[in-house]
Amino acid sequence: MKKVVIVGRPNVGKSSLFNRLIGRREAVVADEPGVTRDLKEAEVETDTGRFKLVDTGGVWSGDKWEKKIQEKVDRAVDEADLVLFLVDGRAELTESDYEVADYLRKKGKPVVLVATKVDHPKHEAYLGELFALGFGEPLPTSVEHRRGLEELIEKIWEKLPVYQDQDEAEVEPIRLAIIGRPNAGKSSLLNALLGEERVIVSDEPGTTRDAIDVDFEFGGRRFRLVDTAGIRKRPETAVEWFAIQRAERVVRDADVVALVVDPFEVGDRELKLANMAFEAGKPVVVVVTKWDRVPKEERRRVRAQIREKLAHLAHLPMVFVSSKTGENLTRILSEATSLYEEAHQRVETGELNRQVQLWLARTRVPNFRGRPLKIFYATQAEVAPPTFVFFVNHPEYVTRAFENFLKNRIREDLGFPRVPFRLVWRGRSPKRG
Repeated sequence: MKKVVIVGRPNVGKSSLFNRLIGRREAVVADEPGVTRDLKEAEVETDTGRFKLVDTGGVWSGDKWEKKIQEKVDRAVDEADLVLFLVDGRAELTESDYEVADYLRKKGKPVVLVATKVDHPKHEAYLGELFALGFGEPLPTSVEHRRGLEELIEKIWEKLPVYQDQDEAEVEPIRLAIIGRPNAGKSSLLNALLGEERVIVSDEPGTTRDAIDVDFEFGGRRFRLVDTAGIRKRPETAVEWFAIQRAERVVRDADVVALVVDPFEVGDRELKLANMAFEAGKPVVVVVTKWDRVPKEERRRVRAQIREKLAHLAHLPMVFVSSKTGENLTRILSEATSLYEEAHQRVETGELNRQVQLWLARTRVPNFRGRPLKIFYATQAEVAPPTFVFFVNHPEYVTRAFENFLKNRIREDLGFPRVPFRLVWRGRSPKRG
């Protein structure tokens, strides 16, 4: 798939254009510069075909992340088939704009010059200065008013003339969301799994500002790894608030969630994050990072301590890993694959109803004023999460104790011990013959 990379100095609208072209809000957008630090990738579907769009951090920002951001931009541009060079169409050119232009000329990649924030045709009169950048006529656009976006897509395909068959069969990747509190080791874990520094890592909490997704292959299976911003108890800035909302949406869109746990800082926050995943119906693998920092003679005690603090998650797979040494890294992907397959199991209706009859013979059925609850039949309506629908005479007769009994039987007898599933009760009158 062809790769189109968005480049420009900070705060020229790169992430806003990225969101608009992919048709959803993937990148965090704020008025302050430097929000995007790592690469973000997503596919753009058009009538002509598909291409991969890459959002990058602002170059020549002058902040402490400049060198690391530049390394990410270098890598993206080197792999690019086309670069979208964004400049603010309503502001005077800056020294940084000229530096970006010189940089792109040295790279020798095809470039489309895009003027952003051109909300009205009258603003196009100020675009003459942009010819000085040396990339020809600028294309005026406005994300807010959707101006020039169709023309931009046409221009992209002029530079990417190869038609792509949209009917190509592709296996959907397992979407693995990496979540946890700030500085738990999420970004280090992603980099270790990929074998390269794809996202910026720092001891400073909150380094990752947005969700970063990367396609990856292991054991013949495709994965889409998504690193998220650390979730604080209380967000301190608007950027953090948006980043946390984005992380929550990543969990809702995931197939499996990797809950990253710092062995030296475990508590209620991890339980709340796990519950967030369970409420979204997502299976969870608990990943204890920084295991190389735990002395070998202390590991048994620390393991027991962590399991005690996370006793409510005892049914989940727990993997103790080191991003530094590579210890147990591949087990994360093996467990994620296993959870994915468990969540996609389907029980035939006949087998399910046979089991229900066996279960009913082993327990007392709820009874309301001499009228017992009757289960006419059951069926599995959905997978991921598995959803079991029970058709009964009176749904209101179902007690919590009876529902918990059925949940335990489904876990143990039907093979769903580690993934969340749902029970739905529907009223239905018996057939009369």
